[in-house]
Amino acid sequence: MGLTSSSTGLGALGAGLSIERRPAAGRVVALAGNPNVGKSTVFNELTGLNQHTGNWPGKTVTNAQGVCQYQGADYIFVDLPGTYSLMAHSAEEEVARNFLCFGGADAVVVVCDATCLERNLNLVLQTMEITRNVVVCVNLMDEAKKKKIRVDLEKLEQVLGVPVVGASARSGRGLDALMERVSAVANGREHPSPAPVGYTRLLEDAVSMVAPAVKAAAGDRIDPRWAALRLLDSDESLVSSMSEQLGLCLAEQPEVKAALSRAEQSLSQYALGREAVKDRIVSCLVVAAEEACRKCVFQEDASCNERDRKLDRLLTSRRTGIPIMLLLLAAVFWLTITGANVPSGLLAGVLFWIQDRLSELFLALGAPAWLHGLLVLGVYRTLAWVVSVMLPPMAIFFPLFTLLEDFGYLPRVAFNLDHFFKKAHACGKQALTMCMGFGCNAAGIVGCRIIDSPRERLIAIVTNSFVPCNGRFPTLIAIITMFFAGGIAGPLQSAASALILTGVILLGVAMTFLVSGLLSKTILKGMPSSFTLELPPYRRPQIGKVIVRSLLDRTLFVLGRAAAVAAPAGMILWLMANVTVGGATLLSICSGFLDPFARLLGLDGVILLAFILGFPANEIVVPIIIMAYLSTGTLLDMSDLAELHTLLVSHGWTWATAVSTMLFCLMHWPCSTTCLTIRKETQSFKWTAISFLVPTLIGMAVCFLFTTAVRLLGLA
Repeated sequence: MGLTSSSTGLGALGAGLSIERRPAAGRVVALAGNPNVGKSTVFNELTGLNQHTGNWPGKTVTNAQGVCQYQGADYIFVDLPGTYSLMAHSAEEEVARNFLCFGGADAVVVVCDATCLERNLNLVLQTMEITRNVVVCVNLMDEAKKKKIRVDLEKLEQVLGVPVVGASARSGRGLDALMERVSAVANGREHPSPAPVGYTRLLEDAVSMVAPAVKAAAGDRIDPRWAALRLLDSDESLVSSMSEQLGLCLAEQPEVKAALSRAEQSLSQYALGREAVKDRIVSCLVVAAEEACRKCVFQEDASCNERDRKLDRLLTSRRTGIPIMLLLLAAVFWLTITGANVPSGLLAGVLFWIQDRLSELFLALGAPAWLHGLLVLGVYRTLAWVVSVMLPPMAIFFPLFTLLEDFGYLPRVAFNLDHFFKKAHACGKQALTMCMGFGCNAAGIVGCRIIDSPRERLIAIVTNSFVPCNGRFPTLIAIITMFFAGGIAGPLQSAASALILTGVILLGVAMTFLVSGLLSKTILKGMPSSFTLELPPYRRPQIGKVIVRSLLDRTLFVLGRAAAVAAPAGMILWLMANVTVGGATLLSICSGFLDPFARLLGLDGVILLAFILGFPANEIVVPIIIMAYLSTGTLLDMSDLAELHTLLVSHGWTWATAVSTMLFCLMHWPCSTTCLTIRKETQSFKWTAISFLVPTLIGMAVCFLFTTAVRLLGLA
């Protein structure tokens, strides 16, 4: 769901990720924090950018930059991916860690959640070991107040030794005070003195052996105490990044190597190997966070969390979690179907009225007929169809889904589905990327960055298109309404359509589980990895901001992407429908060639050709079918579904044809934008081809089996 203009072209995951370099002017401020602490909200409020905020872990998957002007000076804020620790376990955590370590920021703001400060302080303590210029922003103070949690900010500042500011970013409170402290730290007017984390005597002795050697080898380019700890816990990824940034391998420097060997020998006497050292370091950080919170955080009434617990018992239990999830999904589809009909018709009327005026203009200018056909009846008419069909459902669907996200429900969906993904030897976070795919499969592919394991990330990428995107909904809804819900009168028709559409979606989800399991046992063998899924507190959605940002960040962007590929597609369609060879159009020749194979799948040549030509944008599949059946040479607007049903039936459609078309719509190749995104995310033509072929071959197999069964049983 988080697709933006910068989210699909930023390279592959893993080692290929690079650190954002310092901008040319202005103080650089890194914005770090655990997932779901309001970090991106702080970023949006300070910079004025509409960086999308999400109520689940791993939402920000790349570095976003924005400028905040304060007292006449520019401060470049870099919104880093959410991370629980600087001991990185995923690609986005590695991006955050490397920027904090080597990005050269003038200050680092670590955003914390006042309602669960103890967990957040782990990252604060690790950041303070890297740099002195840390400012702690204790966000969500309003929610803490509601839960009767009191945070003594002055005491916390004394304990940590760095500036601490309380804030409620969603309402903008505390951000001026935050900028004042950030400005003081970044410009050297304030000099924080971070309190060192106290490790065990054995670890401190080992660090004292290694740190002087690191200081001699690297000078002031890196904190020697912190580097010594990283060498002792053998974080290979970080050691590699340190070597790249310093231009030398610390572990291979003679003095460092000798000191490290002495320290490891000393630790081995107490059975402290590298994994044990890492565990001790983490334990000490946890203890330090606990001690700080014990002095500074006071829970006046523990019963305030009871509401969240009651909701969780309802929304995540084995008995009610899945049924409620299905009901909510059906409700979203019902509202989308019901609400989109009238505005879609009105929008189509306006756009096609503009088309008539364009035709009159071309006629008045004496333009040749082929130019009018190519530009107006080809390019513009295709764009008008895509906009009128796609915009109203998106304008309803995206805000509804974002409201569930803002409320905190989507992580519960991942929790409910985690068991099924585990059975498929996949990652439970795939549920989140699957949800993103409802809006746009390209967004779902980008969202796969939140999955740590490369194997499981590829599984999520390959199977993401089994969830129909917004572009496929119009085709599915039209077929369901015409052939299966058309006999139901009144408002119950849209309810029946929503329920049937929910069933189709469930089939796509089931295929996701099935194919994920097959991939795990064949080309992507492996066991499912463990992961931490934070269930954030329930929050009252910010309805106004959700609507505005859903429309601007998601609806208009995805619509623009669809229009960009639909325009040239419209030109090609018009040419194919109007260029003749031997008295037949190219469109009819191609559909006739495909017809024998398409009949095996329960389709016909026109339907299969429409899906092929709809590769740039799934929204134009139905109008291509109409155009080919009527042999008009232009796309037609048949908003009357009864009239369209008559047309389809007259060309041999039956209920079985409708089912086969729906099955193929659900399971076929990803659109061109999604394929391009897969190529950019995986940096591999091989996995792009696999992601194209897997749903296509499975869709063809399912259609063939269904059609064969119907014919054998004599039901067609």
